[in-house]
Amino acid sequence: MPTGPRVASRDHDLPGSFDPQVVAAIDARLVGVAREHGVHVPWAVESGSRAWGFPSPDSDYDCRFVYVRPVTDYLDPWPPRDVVETPLDAVLDVNGWDVLKVVRLAVAGNATPGEWLRSPLVYAGDRCFRDELLELVDAAADRQAVRRHYLHVGRDQWQRSGAARGAEVALKRVFYGLRPAAALHWLTMHDGTTPPMNLTQLLDEAPPPAAVRDDVEALVAAKAVTRELGTGVVPPALRAWVEAQLSDAADADVGPDGTTVAQRRADAATRFRGLVARWAPGG
Repeated sequence: MPTGPRVASRDHDLPGSFDPQVVAAIDARLVGVAREHGVHVPWAVESGSRAWGFPSPDSDYDCRFVYVRPVTDYLDPWPPRDVVETPLDAVLDVNGWDVLKVVRLAVAGNATPGEWLRSPLVYAGDRCFRDELLELVDAAADRQAVRRHYLHVGRDQWQRSGAARGAEVALKRVFYGLRPAAALHWLTMHDGTTPPMNLTQLLDEAPPPAAVRDDVEALVAAKAVTRELGTGVVPPALRAWVEAQLSDAADADVGPDGTTVAQRRADAATRFRGLVARWAPGG
């Protein structure tokens, strides 16, 4: 059990391309969060375009973390806020969620908790905590609700991008529609409820046609040398594939996966209590 407010001690799992001064600043913010709020921070990851696998030269750093409060805070009739935010600037976006919020969102079908837990870029993390919470999220999630999450996000971003018209569009927004479509494709090929966060891993585990994969890799390469407002044309094969994933998911949107909300909540509550008992700061 953690003996007091702290950040999980673990070597960074980050690429050499990350600015070491920025990483040091994120480390300092995480330590400050633990001390100021009296919490344990067992998991902190990158969650923006860098973790998604399609950064631009001027992408900022989006650190997201999960924290656990002392057990007494979860027994308080007036519990603290379930979000901790640090100052936003041009480079850093660092904020996190109470593990209680993570559990509630997972039961509701929000895919974000699973993505944070499957981020390939880790600032600080205890793998045992990650595995335990990921097991809870997998067990608690309604598969159809997760599909609807990706469908709604993907359809909204794809429509906003204008890619369906075949014109030159903002690459950043195209990727925001492409990744949910790839997650939907992954869900059709796997039994799990937590697709990988990284686009390349998604396509490795749920391969699209070779021509589509080639188109994606070309766009990723172009975005890597293009500032955030860069534009490009989405190739016809890729455009058709994304729209097919969104259309198929909409047609398959038939309702809950068979487990009741009460069942998922009861199981999640049991797992949550055990998790807090093991990971809450002890003093």
